[in-house]
Amino acid sequence: MGYPRKLTRRFRAFDNFAISFTIINIISGIFSSFGFGMNAGGPLVLTFGWIGVSVMVLFIGASMAEIASAYPTSGALYFSAGKLAKHHKGAWSWYTGWLNFVGQVGGTAATGYAAATFIQAFIAMQWPSYDITGQHTVLITALILLLQGLANTYTVHLVAVLNRISVWWLLIGMVVIVVALTVLPEQHQSASFVTHFSNNTGFTSAVYGGMLGLLVTSWTFTGFDGSFHMSEETVQATVNAPRGIMRAIGYSAITGLILMLALVYSIRDYAKEAAADAPPVQILVDALGMSTAKLLLLIVIGAMLFCGLANMTSNTRQIFAFSRDGAMPGSRWWHSVSPRTRTPVKAVWLAAACSLILVVPGWWSETAFTAIVSVNVVGLFLAYAVPIYLRLRLSDFQPGPWHLGRWGKPIGVVAVTWIVVSNVLFMLPHASPISVSTFNYAPIALAVVLVIATVWWFATARRRFQGPVSYGRPDEVAAMDLI
Repeated sequence: MGYPRKLTRRFRAFDNFAISFTIINIISGIFSSFGFGMNAGGPLVLTFGWIGVSVMVLFIGASMAEIASAYPTSGALYFSAGKLAKHHKGAWSWYTGWLNFVGQVGGTAATGYAAATFIQAFIAMQWPSYDITGQHTVLITALILLLQGLANTYTVHLVAVLNRISVWWLLIGMVVIVVALTVLPEQHQSASFVTHFSNNTGFTSAVYGGMLGLLVTSWTFTGFDGSFHMSEETVQATVNAPRGIMRAIGYSAITGLILMLALVYSIRDYAKEAAADAPPVQILVDALGMSTAKLLLLIVIGAMLFCGLANMTSNTRQIFAFSRDGAMPGSRWWHSVSPRTRTPVKAVWLAAACSLILVVPGWWSETAFTAIVSVNVVGLFLAYAVPIYLRLRLSDFQPGPWHLGRWGKPIGVVAVTWIVVSNVLFMLPHASPISVSTFNYAPIALAVVLVIATVWWFATARRRFQGPVSYGRPDEVAAMDLI
């Protein structure tokens, strides 16, 4: 791909799958947004929305996997956009990279924020006098980001080991939660309860309220580009990276539906639980009792912390690669690699700092979480759409060993269409009446990044950034490896 090798290849096929499976993280995604879904569509949208959106994400994942096989680099989306564009390669690569950057930061921030929320729920269950506040959520999120930054500062081997552990934590934890919710409660909702619809968003349009509920599944299925970003650290990446993407999405879709149904059928007092500070926690307490609920909540918190760690790892590799091509302020800092750990340490702390900045509005905003989630979903999926769209326009695309054959273009059309439709929705208001505390600031956050990127592009970058950089011929690059 034209780069000297600075990162060590210690990720096996399972490790590459583990990074995306951990970032998707069905436990973290479903538990953190289940309450939003209860008020935006209810069981009908939570269940059938999960199935429908999962299918759409499989289309997106398949298109991305094909591109990952052809261009297995840490730069992933922005690198492939630069290679696939017929004209204006630098501009396509530039904007894809910045969208990917803000989406990755949003994912790290949202996961940390969700973990902080559930940690406070656990503390309140243990000590009822504890006061859950937005200020406490921001402070706990800052501590989580600090710890995840420290973990990512050390070797790739440590991160790989933690990701392997996280896969089993997720699978075993999911089984424990589902079995507990299936066996222990004295009663469950009837089979027809999955058709129950609820719209408590404040908007009079039931269709609009229900469409907002699709955010639950879309938020869960973000970050599977992590397998793409870890290509330079994965053995046989042209095959293992695309397989990692598809396996992560497929396994998450199946196990996530099982977990979703277990939660839906365990609902008892819908109005009370939907209005709780942490609705899925209230469902656990009502269905299983306080002691069992506390135990399961620890599983959920652990899953969220693993998810955030993997998010930051992927975020860091994108920063490293983007900076390697001189596309970020202070690029020479962010793409430097520690000679001791062989990890981009400075990029780790930039990812942590940017995520904390995105979390700060939670100090006063009631809808901070859904806004951060929207930044994550919109930023990432737009970045996913660009190389897929460019691949559709390219008549002489050269696929890698893993490819879709004649189905590549039809699948890509479906993928891009769904991304456009869903992203328009997630930029719109999420609660009514609209006020300072309920305003969805995701469009503003994305606009600020795009304005800065545009001003910078026309001011200086367009004259010096022409897309992914080549460091020389293959033999010349090989001589630079790990220097």
